[in-house]
Amino acid sequence: MIRLFITDLDGCVTHPFVSPHWEAISEIRKLNQESKQNGLIPPLTICSGRPMPYVEAVAQWLDIDLPFLFESGGGAYDVKTNELLWHPEFTDDRLVEVEEIKHWLGEEIIKKFHGTIPEFTKYTDAGLIHQDPLVIEEMLDLIEPYIDSQHKHFEVHHTDISINIILKMANKGEGIKWLCKTLGIPTSEVVYIGDSSGDVPAFKTVGLSYSPSNAKQIAKDYSEELPFEATEAVLEVYRRVIERNEKSE
Repeated sequence: MIRLFITDLDGCVTHPFVSPHWEAISEIRKLNQESKQNGLIPPLTICSGRPMPYVEAVAQWLDIDLPFLFESGGGAYDVKTNELLWHPEFTDDRLVEVEEIKHWLGEEIIKKFHGTIPEFTKYTDAGLIHQDPLVIEEMLDLIEPYIDSQHKHFEVHHTDISINIILKMANKGEGIKWLCKTLGIPTSEVVYIGDSSGDVPAFKTVGLSYSPSNAKQIAKDYSEELPFEATEAVLEVYRRVIERNEKSE
């Protein structure tokens, strides 16, 4: 029995810089609402590398009332209690490191790559956004050696339009373990969909893993690839999980 459905955002529910697929989002929202009355439909929540305000907005679209994870697992927000929580591994020492990384990014990366912006509201990690995937690759060639040599507690992940430097002990896998412990749900009873390297720790943690057809190859290597893109893939996972739960009854 799958008791919880967790989705990534960029490349799954949403496409950066593109208008959402509102029809599929409406269907996902409807199924999540039905989960409140039907125990065979797992409730939905989010685990995203995006900062809290963005994730909260999408959670509202989908009528999510469970805690969701943002900054890859560094933070959690519970809308029912209005509590903002930080991963237990994110200590004051790690906060100092994040500020050091942000300063270095500002001086060595953002100033040198026109059109790059920081994800301003991030607290537990450092994120950059650029609309050109080729520029992302160029920046990675500078950022990864710096993090590997200077900040051993952190790891680098990226999508086509973003780079995230996150605490290793608060990545998506560790974040999901933290969330599931809070909810009292075994990770083996969780399904997850994601599309990039940052989702690999989540794939390794949960019971079922999926990726959309637009996912990076590394994500496909650790999950079942679906013949649907982004939001339609998320909807397909929801339908498959419901069917699976119905057959297990």
